[in-house]
Amino acid sequence: MRDEKASQPSSLSPHPSSRLKRLFSQLRRERRCGFIAYVTCGDPDRDTTVRIVEELERAGTDAVELGIPFSDPIADGPVIQAASQRALKRGTTIRDVFAIARAVRDRSDVPLIAFSYLNPVIRYSAERFAEEAEGAGIDSVLLTDLPVEAAPEVRGALRAHRVGGVFLLAPTSTDARIKAVNRASDDFIYYVSTTGVTGARKELDPALLSRLDEVRRKVTKPLAVGFGISEHAHYDALRDHCDAVVVGSAIVGAIADGEAAGAPARAAAVVRGILDKPPAAP
Repeated sequence: MRDEKASQPSSLSPHPSSRLKRLFSQLRRERRCGFIAYVTCGDPDRDTTVRIVEELERAGTDAVELGIPFSDPIADGPVIQAASQRALKRGTTIRDVFAIARAVRDRSDVPLIAFSYLNPVIRYSAERFAEEAEGAGIDSVLLTDLPVEAAPEVRGALRAHRVGGVFLLAPTSTDARIKAVNRASDDFIYYVSTTGVTGARKELDPALLSRLDEVRRKVTKPLAVGFGISEHAHYDALRDHCDAVVVGSAIVGAIADGEAAGAPARAAAVVRGILDKPPAAP
């Protein structure tokens, strides 16, 4: 159902990230591990991205990361790097990402997380970015290369416009880092499952499950796990050790694997496969 106030926030409208808070509360009640899907906006084009998000939600996705294409995505593997390059060649901008968010919000209340590197946001202006993100119905922002220590200015702009912030933890994070990220993250914490870049993997890190259990004991915010998750066996292994999984490269790779017209269906098939859900009725 459409959130009538999402595109025109007022002083009386709820914090946009309350959609994420409601989601994680619902997941806890249902004792279910959530599914967050990543897409690179503008790949293959803006309108198709909107349809992809719609089909991802129909397939069982609980929230969507809208990836802002960037020319130097140092944390991304070859699949998402290539998607960013294709989107940039088509001229995709931050304004296009906000247009995609508005189009999704006209049809859906699915939580939306803007996923970016810091450079595009700084060039755009953090204040302007936060204001337009709120107007587009974006719930939260994850800046992959923004450490907590350098975040006050950006966090201040986001919070002034009722947009949440998400920060990262990794296998190498110290107890001090875990505490700082727990304090700074508004809606959930993104745990990077392994050191290195994004990309679908056959096997999860053998130490991941015990490390997740350890981290969960030290944080109060929901924990979502990403990097490398691409199969139902991964989801099945993780479901009792985190609040949600994040799947990116497997979806982005499927989107690129064929004609643009079939991209929404291919993306949805990845979600159904990982969740082990039957295909949608024709």
